[in-house]
Amino acid sequence: MSQATSRTLTRLRKIERAIVLAIPHTAFRLLGQKAPVNVNGDRLVPEAAVMLRFMNRLPGSDFSDKPVEQARVQAEEEAIVYADTFEPFVIEEDLHIPSPAGPIPATRYRAHAGAPRGLIVYFHGGGWVLGSRAYIDSAVRFLAVHTGADVLSVDYRLAPEHPFPAAIDDGLAAWDFAVAHASSWGIDPDRIVVAGDSAGGNISAALSQLLRGHAHPPRMQALLFPVLDLSTEHPSYEEFADGYYLTRKKMRWFKGHYLTKPDDALDHRASPLLGEDLAGLPPAYIAVAGFDPLHDEAIAYAARLEEAGVPVTLHRATGLIHAYIYVTAVSPGARASTLHAAAAIVAALDAP
Repeated sequence: MSQATSRTLTRLRKIERAIVLAIPHTAFRLLGQKAPVNVNGDRLVPEAAVMLRFMNRLPGSDFSDKPVEQARVQAEEEAIVYADTFEPFVIEEDLHIPSPAGPIPATRYRAHAGAPRGLIVYFHGGGWVLGSRAYIDSAVRFLAVHTGADVLSVDYRLAPEHPFPAAIDDGLAAWDFAVAHASSWGIDPDRIVVAGDSAGGNISAALSQLLRGHAHPPRMQALLFPVLDLSTEHPSYEEFADGYYLTRKKMRWFKGHYLTKPDDALDHRASPLLGEDLAGLPPAYIAVAGFDPLHDEAIAYAARLEEAGVPVTLHRATGLIHAYIYVTAVSPGARASTLHAAAAIVAALDAP
């Protein structure tokens, strides 16, 4: 069993999890009857409406009001509260990826015995400031179970200790490591998908641009509610400025810790939407939540990729909020959309 991803909840968090898991979905539907509707006419799923109502009234729920270390602990605990649980895997291997800046911790997962379908190199969310292998553990296990692929979960360096472009540099080192070791893991190095959520989706999109022309480029880029443009705030920042977990305030907090100067936001490694030439990139799967400040930039990136001739699957998780892959234990909608992502990865890995 992976030691790096093993975490226990505090007594209060255990009580919170027990209460949330005990609520029947019929109760969620009843309590969430007056859930908000966005400008597109989509209604927030009831379980998200109920959870947000609780979280938004909880004192101290906004981690961006706290020191970074406290915010990291809080985000990790919240992720575990709403996460799925799994039996031990066939392989849970803690690794260290060599890089010029020092070793990068990572964990490789294999859910099933036998040859894996391929490999997913995964980068967690958390605004480049929060998150870890423990934080994303449930979601990557979910993908491993439902894709039959191995998952390499990468603990890239975090800001503000390691600002832009440290996370991108670590991502490149992780990709080269995965390609170099794939054969020894029983995996074709041409059957590797790069994937990530939120800031991890940003890293995955940036890597897809940087790896163009690589001997073994990604089979697909799977971008789950990604950050794609730090140079401006798109209209969805205003519509979902507050109250939907990821807020405009939190995004500004992340950006302030990650970027060291304003011009960094214009770099395509920080804002993949600003890449001048998107032709020849790997096929993309882009999942966008209907109630998310990042909604509009994901739609814009999908359009730009299509204009450049890149095959794109745009999944609109219309009733969900940002970070929905972390709440699959309590949200049928989140579970269905995460299964949709898994199916897209299977199709990419199985393609000739």
